[in-house]
Amino acid sequence: MIPAKAQEIARSPKYQELVKKRSTLGWSLTIVMLIVYYGYICLVAFNKEFLARPMGEGVTTLSIPIGLGVIVFTILITGVYVRRANSEFDRLNEEIVKEAK
Repeated sequence: MIPAKAQEIARSPKYQELVKKRSTLGWSLTIVMLIVYYGYICLVAFNKEFLARPMGEGVTTLSIPIGLGVIVFTILITGVYVRRANSEFDRLNEEIVKEAK
């Protein structure tokens, strides 16, 4: 790419909007994921008795559904990011490419 063209694209309001929206979403989801993940790790480290509580009459403890919840949450927020990337971010990217030609 020609450097002047790259600078022109970088100054484009749509490009700046894309970068801002993508960064905001990425950082927001990262912070939420860190809170959930380290929350679970802190439970493991500091409140083992809570996680060791049995569920019902079986041998399953609370740690199993909570751990599965962390995994499911990770899949869900990945889906949120992919959905926005495939719709909003791709649309903005296509508009930027059209304007740059």
